[in-house]
Amino acid sequence: MREKLRAIIESKAWEYTIISIIALNAITLGIETSQTVQQHYGPILRTLDDIVVGIYVVEISLRVYAYGLRFFRGAWNLFDFIIVSIALVPTTGPAAILRSLRILRILRLISVVPSLRRVIGGLVLALPGMGSIMLLLSLVYYVFSVMATQLYGETFPEWFGTIGASAILCSRS
Repeated sequence: MREKLRAIIESKAWEYTIISIIALNAITLGIETSQTVQQHYGPILRTLDDIVVGIYVVEISLRVYAYGLRFFRGAWNLFDFIIVSIALVPTTGPAAILRSLRILRILRLISVVPSLRRVIGGLVLALPGMGSIMLLLSLVYYVFSVMATQLYGETFPEWFGTIGASAILCSRS
């Protein structure tokens, strides 16, 4: 039974269906931010939202059943489990923002679209170089901020009276 369920869950059709539902949910979460849309279609959007959360719960439950404790070894599985669990927590007031964390499930596209995986891999490989560039830019801003403070600080103290004020103006140029 579990082998058949695993075969279904691992199929491209299942994966594309879940990704489509995630994309639909991301779109509706974005639409829900409009007060005008909320006034006209709020109940429909909330119902759709509840249906999607229900589908997420069924999906996660089937995956946990199919894989058992091995389910929790996968990073994406843990990510999905946490996001869906947070969506189930009854929240009101400011804590209601936690339900909107479901938008993060759209990141699941990274695991499905090969070109996105290559881009993310490239970005990760480029991080050390980007850090060096940020350090170099910071040094350049610092040098110009010190120079601007020294040159113009007495004449224009409101703009160049401190290194911080000079840095803000130097960064705008």
